[in-house]
Amino acid sequence: MEGRGGETALMGGNYDPGMVGRLREDGYESRSGSDNVEGSGDDQEAGNDQGPAKKKKYHRHTPNQIQELEGFFKECPHPDEKQRLELSRKLGLEIKQVKFWFQNRRTQMKTQLERHENIILRQENDKLRAENTLMRDAMANPVCNNCGGPAIPGQISFEEHQLRIENGRLKDELNRICALANKFLGRPLSSLATSIPLPSSTSSLELGVGRNGIGGLSSMGAPLPMGLDLGDGIMGASAMPLIKPPMSFMGNQIPMDSTMFMDLALTAMDELIKMAQADSSLWIKSLDGGKETLNQEEYVRAFSPCIGTKPVGFVTEATRDTGMVIMNSLALVETLMDEGRWKEMFPCIIARASTIDLISNGIAGTKNGALQVMHAELQVLSPFVSVRQLKFLRYCKQQAEGVWAVVDVSIDISIESTNMHPFVNCRRLPSGCVVQDMPNGYSKVTWIEHSEYNESGIHELYQPFIRAGMGFGAQRWVATLQRQSEFLAILMSSTFPIEDHTTLSPAGKRSMLKLAQRMTDKFCSGVCASTTHKWDNLRLGNVSENVRVMTRRNLDDPGEPHGIVVSAATSVWMPVSQQGLFDFLRDERSRSQWDILCVGRPIQEMIHIAKGQKQGNCVSLLRGNSTNENESNMLILQETWTDASGSVVVYAPVDAPSINVVMGGGDSTYVALLPSGFSILPDDQSFFGGPQICNGTVIKEDNNGSDGSGGCLLTVGFQILINSQPAAKLTVESVETVNNLISCTIQKIKAALKMP
Repeated sequence: MEGRGGETALMGGNYDPGMVGRLREDGYESRSGSDNVEGSGDDQEAGNDQGPAKKKKYHRHTPNQIQELEGFFKECPHPDEKQRLELSRKLGLEIKQVKFWFQNRRTQMKTQLERHENIILRQENDKLRAENTLMRDAMANPVCNNCGGPAIPGQISFEEHQLRIENGRLKDELNRICALANKFLGRPLSSLATSIPLPSSTSSLELGVGRNGIGGLSSMGAPLPMGLDLGDGIMGASAMPLIKPPMSFMGNQIPMDSTMFMDLALTAMDELIKMAQADSSLWIKSLDGGKETLNQEEYVRAFSPCIGTKPVGFVTEATRDTGMVIMNSLALVETLMDEGRWKEMFPCIIARASTIDLISNGIAGTKNGALQVMHAELQVLSPFVSVRQLKFLRYCKQQAEGVWAVVDVSIDISIESTNMHPFVNCRRLPSGCVVQDMPNGYSKVTWIEHSEYNESGIHELYQPFIRAGMGFGAQRWVATLQRQSEFLAILMSSTFPIEDHTTLSPAGKRSMLKLAQRMTDKFCSGVCASTTHKWDNLRLGNVSENVRVMTRRNLDDPGEPHGIVVSAATSVWMPVSQQGLFDFLRDERSRSQWDILCVGRPIQEMIHIAKGQKQGNCVSLLRGNSTNENESNMLILQETWTDASGSVVVYAPVDAPSINVVMGGGDSTYVALLPSGFSILPDDQSFFGGPQICNGTVIKEDNNGSDGSGGCLLTVGFQILINSQPAAKLTVESVETVNNLISCTIQKIKAALKMP
């Protein structure tokens, strides 16, 4: 089967049983998509003019080729022309062979699925036919319960009366379950429309009682809806998501908590779709047509609170943003529904993520209808903003061909059956994204963020920033998604856009990128104090109240030095633009002006691995050449990136033997790192009117930066090994040293940029 003809026959709207039979006769199943047929349709036609057609030649792929193709198929079952070309080059195959392999693999999966569904349908049909025959016989020959003879028309026994009452209750229960299932699937169950008429009988009993008190027919004479497990162990062939106990349909009733979870997910999805509409009156655009603000009055009229009223003391933030992403909708949905890949896609926003319970795993191997309970910790890179603890439902639904929606909504305390986090500082109202495939291989993403949070855990300097939706808002999610998807596209490419002074293999570059990501994750953990690492707060010596100092003892983590580690971080407002400060801090030529470790050392960039098209999004290896013969050269691993939501500069000293192993493609897990760095957030003057006051003093003037582009919020963080002995005691002098290092660094930056 070549081209798209066979694929359309099985995957399109018309089902061809003969095609399945021919596939079986040709031994298609035994090849499992690992063989390719040589010769195209045009070649065969040309051969017919010269004589009998030659027998097709089959080429079996090598195990390595099959493994690579299967791995790529799991991530992307429909590769585009560019991806097929890259696979053909990588595996040494013709692009036509790769194309046919994916067509055959998709067709094989479809065939196996249809065969399995046919078996289930035949079993269900035989079972219903047998039950129908028994019920017809029972209704045609009613028996009197008292004498055992034929029943007299018009008489109704007590048992029959009770059965009528029970049947009425079961009918209502079944209708409720079917309505809920139809709503959950987003389309009607076709089996409900099929009615099997019963012959007339002298008995007025509508339904005999079968297994589980229901039997094979509903009280209306129709078959039970396929896809609902009614205790006989057989699921119908309808595309009903698999529901995990105790959330599953058991017998003829649904536990109350699963019903409420499903209703909550469906209500949240409906709200998200309406809020994502481009012409919605729920949003008010700014005068420049950029930022959108939620129309609270219109929102209250349009929606009822789905998780209860707003707690006392909580404030509301709501944002919406739209952007183009280098990723198809199916791949993005798979990423969002997997907690590990979700965290990797948003590394500086998500500190921690886990799936607590999988309620539904979707329909027919896809994420359509998937519903799960998740826990996450969201962060802004500043010690002045507390980490948001969230426990929420995540529901995914396909809206149309190439259009998906994923919605999150917090589980309210009143409907949750498990214990929530002891301190809930945020509630996630229906939030998420709508993803639409575009013709050029991109996706259009519309992101909605709507939350209620406790503002008491946020420093006065950051309260306007968070309230404006710039810390956890949609703009930050979209900007991060665009930057990370661009990086993943580069990572999957066969060539890296790299400018380096040393030739690195692809494996070496990937090891360097993996090490840099671990370094940045550790930096974020030290700044935000998430539960990813166990930190103990300190308040010793003459430490400023705006500097958060924490410590922990590393005993067995090979990724950082053993001993007592101290982390210190603080945030300040700077009268310079985000981009200006980022360019200054990432430039190795100006490093000696603020880094005390680089004073007197000329800095040279040895390796430069680009992570995107934007200048500054890269991983670098810097070398500080010592002017003293008695001192060795210093190596610094550095990662920098910037987007509309902020900028990051993270670095850590590394030793030459370890980094040489990594550059050779070796394991980076055992490279000990203690990262330090900076986080720079934009300070949009349009959202902050007037100076900001903290403890009676002005902490941010109402003026523009030195370049006329407003100011920015700078976070400085250091992690230092105080003592290599984990059992040693922490001294006041060591804590004050870290505090002085932060103060000195900030003063040096201000002096270099000629700030007051």
